[in-house]
Amino acid sequence: MPSINLNADLGEGYGPWRMGDDAAMLGLVASANIACGGHAGDPDVMRRTVRLAQQRGVSIGAHPSYPDLPGFGRRAMALSPSELENQIAAQVGALAAIAALEAARVTHVKPHGALNNLACVDRGVADTICRAVRAIDPKLILLAPAGSQLVAAGRAAGLAVVEEIFADRAYLPDGQLVPRSRPDAMIHGDAACLAHVRAMLDAGALIAIDGTRIPTPIGSICVHGDSPDAVAVARHLRGGLATAGYDIVSLPALASHA
Repeated sequence: MPSINLNADLGEGYGPWRMGDDAAMLGLVASANIACGGHAGDPDVMRRTVRLAQQRGVSIGAHPSYPDLPGFGRRAMALSPSELENQIAAQVGALAAIAALEAARVTHVKPHGALNNLACVDRGVADTICRAVRAIDPKLILLAPAGSQLVAAGRAAGLAVVEEIFADRAYLPDGQLVPRSRPDAMIHGDAACLAHVRAMLDAGALIAIDGTRIPTPIGSICVHGDSPDAVAVARHLRGGLATAGYDIVSLPALASHA
């Protein structure tokens, strides 16, 4: 039975403001990427999300971003390499400390939003992220978009890397995500998301909107926890993958067998 990871970006509330249904998602995914103060999240939100993940046996990852709460981390910022390293260290460190309060441990890192998008194509930014992650803890797993410069940088830095695809996002012919500003950026509906994922898993490749295929290993599937139908998509994906013969496992379990 082949193994696959199902992950979601969670803990993206702030103060009294909530984003998505984290409790329901944590009953479906195997790994959680938890916002750690850059684009969303605060100490209380982080601890609540870590506690729920720990209770459900979901592995915990840090989801650092540009320091951009008003823009939800979806706007690029001109940070120097040292400034970016500091942001990664501060955000990952914050979640690691919160996790320790719950006797839990951060086991992976996945950049968020505009930072993740830039690291996919800019090797210098990707190297900076990986240098910071390795300095924090060389045993941390890097969760990175399949076929990206971030994957290459992570491997060059000696990190364990798991390549992910997005269940609810469309791809351009160069392997990058269709920008959210375009009407065809998102895959809508649980059936369409499962078909999108199954096609890529069967092909062993990213499949772009024009049919272009870019061969790549695929270890993890992401469902964005802030989308309105995230719970329905995650539930349908989990059932569909199980029916197709996949064993859904955490990122540490997946990486240990890589």
